[in-house]
Amino acid sequence: MAVCLPDQIIKVPILQRTKLGMLIDCDEIAFNIRGSVKKSTISNYVKRVTKMIDRDGYRPNVGIILSNAKNQVFWGKRIRQHAWQFPQGGIQHGETPEEAMYRELHEEVGLQSCHVQILGRTREWIRYEVPQHWVRRDGRSSYKGQKQIWFLLRLVGRDCDVCLRASGQPEFDAWRWNNYWVEMESVIEFKRDVYRSALNELVRYLPGTHHHPEPEGAKAHTLVVPGEST
Repeated sequence: MAVCLPDQIIKVPILQRTKLGMLIDCDEIAFNIRGSVKKSTISNYVKRVTKMIDRDGYRPNVGIILSNAKNQVFWGKRIRQHAWQFPQGGIQHGETPEEAMYRELHEEVGLQSCHVQILGRTREWIRYEVPQHWVRRDGRSSYKGQKQIWFLLRLVGRDCDVCLRASGQPEFDAWRWNNYWVEMESVIEFKRDVYRSALNELVRYLPGTHHHPEPEGAKAHTLVVPGEST
């Protein structure tokens, strides 16, 4: 039996994009259900992804820092929000971090493996906890947050290869090239330390990039998806 849940927010302890007609809000922590979705489908999906949570309560995830020849980085504006971030997404059962990275790269940015070169990755998992008010606590889940492996990529294709609508549920509605040291004020607060850790660890793969934050971000251009608000 299907249920109609127009614009209803359901918070679940997972951080994984779904192809079930669900639009995801605030880093895939809350699902914005639109249309008709079977309750059993939601339940089964939650159970499957929850199995990926480790014994400490962290869900495996990958983060992507995509750079260009000027050592600027891809900075994406979350769809219908005034927040900017790097691409990221959950690792599915049976995937390696690298496989998950390529899948998320295509789903969120529209790029294939032939468009990028891997420059480096973080050696260890970097963890962050999600504030409790973002997650439904029903006593059955030990979910605390995410643990991430971050990849630094070089775009070897062209800017026009980027496609924000490669998937049915776009993550971003605009993007720009930004200085490597991104403005933390535009990053959701509980992710800022993770961003700093990843940027500090991976900067060594970009010769010529200073090890201290730049005062201002470079704004080479912004690409807006037609029909979406900015």
